[in-house]
Amino acid sequence: MAKIAYSTKVRSPILVRSLIEFMKTPLLKPFLKWAGGKNQLIEQIDNYFPESLKTGSIKRYIEPFIGGGAVFLYLARSYEMDNFFISDINPDLVLAYKTIQKNVEEVITLLLEIQNKYISLDEEERKSYFYQIRSQFNFQRNQITLQTYDNVWIERTAQMIFLNRTCFNGLFRVNSKGDFNVPFGRYKNPTICDQQNLKAVSQVLQRTQIYHGDFTSCERFVNEDAFVYFDPPYRPISKTANFTSYSQYAFDDKEQLRLRDFFILLDKKGARVLLSNSDPKNEDTTDNFFEFNYKGYQINRVKASRNINSNPSKRGQIYELLIMNY
Repeated sequence: MAKIAYSTKVRSPILVRSLIEFMKTPLLKPFLKWAGGKNQLIEQIDNYFPESLKTGSIKRYIEPFIGGGAVFLYLARSYEMDNFFISDINPDLVLAYKTIQKNVEEVITLLLEIQNKYISLDEEERKSYFYQIRSQFNFQRNQITLQTYDNVWIERTAQMIFLNRTCFNGLFRVNSKGDFNVPFGRYKNPTICDQQNLKAVSQVLQRTQIYHGDFTSCERFVNEDAFVYFDPPYRPISKTANFTSYSQYAFDDKEQLRLRDFFILLDKKGARVLLSNSDPKNEDTTDNFFEFNYKGYQINRVKASRNINSNPSKRGQIYELLIMNY
C-alpha cells in the first residue's frame, strides 16, 4: 500500500482533521528505550497499515506487547480512533504506563531530583549510584502490587526510567527471577527526564486502557472494527541472537506458535491484524518458519538496523517481517 504523502492534496475531511491535529500535537516518542523498538521503522510500517485505518473506519487500536510503545504513540498522534487498549506481560512496564497516566507531574519531580544528583557526580560516583538504585529497584519488586495504585509506584517508575536511561546499551532486560540485570552505562550527559515528552505521553494515556497480562487477554476487546498490532519478543535469527528477556518468561518457538494460533483467531473475528518479527532468512535462507506457519497471509520484508549486539561489527542493516491478514 502506498504511504499517504502529507505534502499532496488530501480530499477526505477526516484526513484533513487528522493532519491538523498531527501538526498541533507535540512530537510523541517512547519514554523508555526498548530493544526492538519501532521508532526507526515507523515510516515503513505506516505503508502497511490497513486502508480502513487511514479512512477512519477503524475505531479501536489494541497492542498486547506494548514495550516502548512507538507504534501506539504514532497512531495516537496521527489517526482518529475512539479507543486504545495496551498491555504487556512485564508488570513493571505496565506499572510505569499507569503511573504516567495518573501522576506524571510527580514522576517528573522525582526524576528531576534523580537527574540533578546524577549529573553532579563523577563517573565512579555515578556508577555507585546506579547500582544503588538498581538494588533498590530489584529489592522492592516483590513488595509491589498492580491491583491497587500506591504512591510507591511513582518512585518505582522514576527508578525504572533512570535505570533505562543510564544502563549499558539503553535496554531493559531481566533474569529468570525477574530482576533487572543490565550493567552501568558510561554516558556523559544522558537525558533522564524529558518533561515535555512525559506530559505528552500522559495526555495520550488519558484515553487509553492499560492492562497487565498475556497477549491472549486482549481478546475481549477485539471486534471487527479493531486494528491489532503484535510486536512480540522476536524469534532469534541465530544461536547468538537469543534476546527474549523483556520479562522473566521465555518466548520460544512454542510461544511463537501459540501467538500464530491467536493471530488466526483474531482474523476470524474480523479484526485487522499486523505482526512484526525477525526474518530468519537474514542468517538461513532455508528457514521457512514464518512462511510455513503463516501460510495464506501476506508477508512483507522491511529493512531495519540491528542496534543491540555486544559485537559492534554485527550491528547494521537486516530485514524484519511484517505479517498481515489484509
